Amino acid sequence: MDFHKLLRKAKQGIEELLPGEERHSHTHDGHECHEDHSHAEYGTNRYCSFAPQSSGHAKWYVDGASYFWAVSMALEEAREYIYILDWWLSPELYLRRPPLRNARYRLDNMLKAAAERGVQINVIVYKEVPQALTLNSITQHTKHALEALHPNIKVFRYPDHHLSGNSFVTGLQDLHTGLQNFSLKTFDLARASEDALKSLYGTAEDHVLYWAHHEKLCLVDGKVAFMGGLDMCFGRYDTNSHPIADAHPGNIDDIVFPGQDYNNARIYDFEDVDKWENNKLDRTKSSRMGWSDISISLSGPILDSLAIHFTQRWNFIFNKKYTTRDIGKYRLLEAPNSHRRAAHHLLGDGEEYFGGLQNRFSRHMHRFLGDEEEAPHGPQQRSEGAHIQLARSGCQWSLGISTEHSIANAYIEAIRNARHFVYIENQFFITATSDKQKPVNNKIGKAIVDRILRAHQNGEDFQVVVMMPAVPAFAGDLKSEGALGTRAIMEFQYNSINRGGSSIIETLRNSGVQDPHRYINFYNLRSYDRINTSAIMGRAERESGVRYEEARREYDQRYEGYDYERDQHRRGEYDPADYGRDDRYDGDGHGRRDEYGRGGDYGRRDEYSRQDEHGSRGDSQYRRYQEAASHLSDQTWNSVSACYMQNGPDLRSVPWTGSPEDEFNAFVSEQLYIHSKVLIADDQLVICGSANLNDRSQLGNHDSEIAVIIEDPTPVSSYMGGRPYTASAFATSLRRQLYRKHLGLLPHQTPDAATRNWTPVSHDQVNEYDWGSSADRVVQDPLSRDFLDLWRSTARRNTEIFSRAFHPVPDDKVRTWEDYDRFFSKHFVIPGEPAEQAAAGYKEGKVDYGHVVREEFPGGVEELKAWLAGVRGNLVEMPLQFLIDVDDIAKDGLALNSLTDELYT
Repeated sequence: MDFHKLLRKAKQGIEELLPGEERHSHTHDGHECHEDHSHAEYGTNRYCSFAPQSSGHAKWYVDGASYFWAVSMALEEAREYIYILDWWLSPELYLRRPPLRNARYRLDNMLKAAAERGVQINVIVYKEVPQALTLNSITQHTKHALEALHPNIKVFRYPDHHLSGNSFVTGLQDLHTGLQNFSLKTFDLARASEDALKSLYGTAEDHVLYWAHHEKLCLVDGKVAFMGGLDMCFGRYDTNSHPIADAHPGNIDDIVFPGQDYNNARIYDFEDVDKWENNKLDRTKSSRMGWSDISISLSGPILDSLAIHFTQRWNFIFNKKYTTRDIGKYRLLEAPNSHRRAAHHLLGDGEEYFGGLQNRFSRHMHRFLGDEEEAPHGPQQRSEGAHIQLARSGCQWSLGISTEHSIANAYIEAIRNARHFVYIENQFFITATSDKQKPVNNKIGKAIVDRILRAHQNGEDFQVVVMMPAVPAFAGDLKSEGALGTRAIMEFQYNSINRGGSSIIETLRNSGVQDPHRYINFYNLRSYDRINTSAIMGRAERESGVRYEEARREYDQRYEGYDYERDQHRRGEYDPADYGRDDRYDGDGHGRRDEYGRGGDYGRRDEYSRQDEHGSRGDSQYRRYQEAASHLSDQTWNSVSACYMQNGPDLRSVPWTGSPEDEFNAFVSEQLYIHSKVLIADDQLVICGSANLNDRSQLGNHDSEIAVIIEDPTPVSSYMGGRPYTASAFATSLRRQLYRKHLGLLPHQTPDAATRNWTPVSHDQVNEYDWGSSADRVVQDPLSRDFLDLWRSTARRNTEIFSRAFHPVPDDKVRTWEDYDRFFSKHFVIPGEPAEQAAAGYKEGKVDYGHVVREEFPGGVEELKAWLAGVRGNLVEMPLQFLIDVDDIAKDGLALNSLTDELYT
């Protein structure tokens, strides 16, 4: 197909640029899709998935600290093979923290050690368009860095973005002109011409390669697999307390987020990741952005499905790229011998699948409740495993198959079959209630509307809770030109929720539901913290003649030259079998850090220098600063995130060394970025994987994705709407853990506080959970009036506190761009502003982005702390009125190309 024909077809939508791809609403009213998108041999599988229903054990991980620790254990135990799928993989990622004591557990070191003991390692990452991102070919660095470690490590990047023939000359010329006019970063694509976009992305067999490989999977020895929302890359590591400050003036070695892993993409996105230690973000002035995510580990027969999927991906790429080049370097992989049709030992003969699951719950009900008024808490029998099925989004360009969208089918069926509630936690929320919402095609929104209408008509208690980021991408100033793509995504999301005429809330109202918020509500997450820029930092800087950030940068740059693991073994301080409890750091006379991270350090060394590349201990800025700091006693806490968690201290009691003005200026806030891709229905079913709730992930012929549907028959006595109810152990423990975290009903978590929940499912088959505790009882019934009042009042209170203190946007007070200027722009100096503009802003009384608005607190820091002390957890309301009086928040004053709608949905 020639270029001019492609150009003409672009005006009808991007999918028509993909010859051979079906264009229809891939998710109809139900999960059944009568178009033939899957191989005939899989046509009878549930959800039209390539994979049959299977079984296994599943274990959840909420946030990166526990997940990455579990992955590190599995990698350490690998003996045969490691398969990894990721959108992005950072070789320098520390799977355990703090980095000072965990060089052994840096990902590249772990993979090298595995390869040296004979493990075959196969990695597939997305081959990005470098001009379209700020990361300067992130996965090129991944491939070169990993393959240089050992011949047993093989890395594929796919797809190749290259031009086809001479038909894109016009696009190249246009691209050259465009790059002279603006920097073509991630969300500037919206203003690039169609010719330029085609030139950037290239083609393969007449397909324009606009879409990404987005799966996340790590499969080890056919014994354990890890999957979900977390890539093994920078910016993903976090604890469930989500500290966003990481300055340690008393001891730089306490850093938890080294180099570019201390990231806030709303200020500076990742750049030059091959120089991972080069971080433009000044951690003495700016916070990081917390990362909220969910992943799982799996064992048992379900691993066959995952292995088959990885093998298909690997062999497809091999046949595309390596039959005529690099001969002998790579090889095809063999899939498992069998693909089990079902877990027959978990299902009774002749039982209907869903009915069988419900019947198994019911059989145990009398045993739990009997005639007692209060039911016992927690599972009353050992887990026999769960029903688990793999689903995916794949097609011709991504996998060489007809389009499969079994993830979307599973989402719709789960919503339609839900009896009591649906909980969705996802990075995006772009969906349609009807064909009127073109270009959005997926009908998950219609399934939500239909289920709520049925509940309304039948007088049922039914709840849909949606958790999503306040800002779905990473723009700091939403009014800037660089935020155009972010605003486009936000507009699609608001049109899915409550605007545009066909949104979920509008459709419900038009169908007779006067108060849709009785049934469905949307929430975000937000954090605050206090950067430790206490007087100790100034004193250490003066005595050493070195700025803290200069010493910190050298800490990152020189880090690789020093073998801490060897040093710790020599000192007798390191035990690889230890989960890393605090008493490991209590032997050097400097005082151990307590559970809140106050004072002391993580085990200060009596030597404050590192080996340079020659192994010597020469003079350095790092050493000079550390020597000066070692003589000072810093009682200031390095983070105050513990204050909004369960049994945390009162913020007003937390010590600070320095002036009240400096403490006031040290408080910062940022959205807690929700990156999860999870649906929980009725405390019985969980869908967890890599798929976002948008067309890119759900249609099948755009981004490639994987997800599993988990139904654990292990019963737990519970309540639903005030009535006794039998729930699933896996689903309800995960849902309760999430609700407690968002409400601040979990204890503060430190990076080294590993428990059984930080181990792979191959070690501990079930999650450790405090069934029946006072905090657990608060969240056990998601439909009770007491719980709903607590949830909504917490969200309301937190929203009001953050709005006054930090003036974050989006906010319901901001209905127009004029409101935006008054509420946000007049108060903040935005990162990246020209120096003269920033200087003028400071003179006008502006503060750095993310800091407290001074005029709101005439009583100073004591008034501020009294106000912030009311925050519990991270839960805030989603501002559904933000810019609602603006006709078109995406295109206001800017011209978009005709492909933008498809690219951003």
